[in-house]
Amino acid sequence: MFDLFSGLDAWVAISLVLALAFVLTYEFINGFHDTANAVATVIYTKAMPPHLAVMFSGLFNFLGVLLGGVGVAYAIVHLLPVELLMNVNTGHGLAMVFSLLSAAIIWNLGTWYFGIPASSSHTLIGSILGVGLANALITGIPLGEGINWKKAIDIGLSLVISPTAGFVLAALLLLALKRLLPLSKMHKTPETRREIDGKKHPPFWNRLVLVLSAMGVSFVHGSNDGQKGIGLIMLVLIGIVPAKFVLDLDSTTYQIERTRDATIHMRQFYQNNATTLADYLALGKANNVDLPKKFSCDPKTTEQTIAALLLALDGIKDYRDVAPDARSQVRRYLLCLDDTAKKVGKLPQMSSRDKKDLDNLRKDLTATTEYAPFWVILAVALALGVGTMIGWKRVVLTVGEKIGKQGMTYAQGMSAQIVAAAAIGVANIFSLPVSTTHVLSSGVAGTMVANRSGLQGGTVRNILLAWVFTLPVSMGLSALLFWLATKLLA
Repeated sequence: MFDLFSGLDAWVAISLVLALAFVLTYEFINGFHDTANAVATVIYTKAMPPHLAVMFSGLFNFLGVLLGGVGVAYAIVHLLPVELLMNVNTGHGLAMVFSLLSAAIIWNLGTWYFGIPASSSHTLIGSILGVGLANALITGIPLGEGINWKKAIDIGLSLVISPTAGFVLAALLLLALKRLLPLSKMHKTPETRREIDGKKHPPFWNRLVLVLSAMGVSFVHGSNDGQKGIGLIMLVLIGIVPAKFVLDLDSTTYQIERTRDATIHMRQFYQNNATTLADYLALGKANNVDLPKKFSCDPKTTEQTIAALLLALDGIKDYRDVAPDARSQVRRYLLCLDDTAKKVGKLPQMSSRDKKDLDNLRKDLTATTEYAPFWVILAVALALGVGTMIGWKRVVLTVGEKIGKQGMTYAQGMSAQIVAAAAIGVANIFSLPVSTTHVLSSGVAGTMVANRSGLQGGTVRNILLAWVFTLPVSMGLSALLFWLATKLLA
């Protein structure tokens, strides 16, 4: 890890330390901001003592980050357009990262202070979109190209659908439990359990399910939200010390050959589909492989890009043998080819089989660019895990007592947590960032409606207002900060 500081100017090293500290601070705040939702039901229902619940939740968040992969991390990164990702330099990269993280941290702390279950995921995505749009305005490119809108729409849909699904499915699960086990003690609140049965804790099986589902929510939260921090750190490292991180320098010879083979097969794929793709990719019209060092990713230069990449990788068995400037160029070629392949896959004339072939080629193509060193994963896991153990009380009170007009029953807590763990787990499989906060609080609201407990209008209004305003506020704040930062650097 520490060798990344070797050879850096003092101001660059200080900037790098500050940028990494900002990302880890964001994840730390995410821990006590979002993970309070994971332990809210298990603490409120007295299934676990608070100190034990947050300790185990922190542990499962830690494990979730370690075992979660990097799919969601790069889904977040690729919200930014490929042109910006290809040409991030030190000053620009610092301005981008500090702006979006500052905006996210400010909003997260504000909503946490008032005990509002707002979404860190929502905040981060809004901050990234704000930076992308501000960059488009500053550089004079069309706003439509300032953001990867297809990825933004996919993520936006996941953020809208997941809480809706949480509301409906948690309500249905509670209704099923009430129908199948109408006389069960699981339908009591902690207060009625203590008054009628004289017992402090839930019945054994209900307690076990509450604990397991809470740890499940913690684990999938870590594997989903933790990856966002991983993606941000990789943006920092690629922007500030590109020579060491634009490519995975620990890639094996096999992985490099796999990348080269994917490039060759991609060229063959385009040639085999020349009838439908010739005009879109300008196939057969390339006369040389010379591309400018800071080139624009145009599908019509695909043949030149493929040829240039194969030339750059010719005979390479270890990325350390590639000159630092050439590594950045290889990454640009790979990002450009991946972006073009995504666009080709969306063309209406492409069959489902062709799209599947392209997706497989893209996975091999990006195997050595979409990665994260173990120390990055470990640092994010620690920040999220430790943050989980601090500052949880405000949101626990809101989720347990202030969403519904009556206290939460054990069955309601079980239903909301089981649905939240399942929904976030499915999102992880498809590399979609979702909001633990929104899914779980919506699940609790759904069970309150299904239980005919009614909802507290003030709390629900605050949660909805936070949900509505998070995106525009974080976008506007990050855009403003990015604009100011670029003016200072000019």
